[in-house]
Amino acid sequence: MPLPFRARVAPLVLVAAALGACSPVFNWREVPIADEGLVALLPCKPDRATRNLPLGGGSLSIAVDMTGCEAGGATFAVAHATAENPAQAEGWMRAWRSATRSQVAGGTIAETPATLPRAATSPAPVRLEVRQQVAGDPAPAQMLWFAQQRGGKMALYQATVLGSPASADAATVFFEGLRLP
Repeated sequence: MPLPFRARVAPLVLVAAALGACSPVFNWREVPIADEGLVALLPCKPDRATRNLPLGGGSLSIAVDMTGCEAGGATFAVAHATAENPAQAEGWMRAWRSATRSQVAGGTIAETPATLPRAATSPAPVRLEVRQQVAGDPAPAQMLWFAQQRGGKMALYQATVLGSPASADAATVFFEGLRLP
């Protein structure tokens, strides 16, 4: 006599649940960013997109390549743009940080100098942290802006962790996994 449907399906459901429990929340992998040499350590398979980023109150916008994914309750992303020279890079980076600060207005913001091996000293690397104090504040976020001179041009980057990752060390792994050639 054949087993009832539930009896036949129950073992499959248990196996599927067990396999799901074994999959890691953070599946770290090295990902090249925008053919510029930067390698990022991302916790999941990334999506890629290009968009125009408006800078300042005027009509200036720059093309930005985005690579990122969501894992463990947070979004991990790296944005990349190319400036023609150090002066343009400095202006764009300042405007990029300013535009980001205006988007997270209302949160507690801390901006500090940063370091990253082989990053340009001008524009200097900068770290920004947004802390959520009360409900209604912008989501917690950590960002790192940095640049590198490449073939006469300047590669600009913004690495971001948006949200609160399920693992306390996930943001540290992400930022420490950024490698410039």
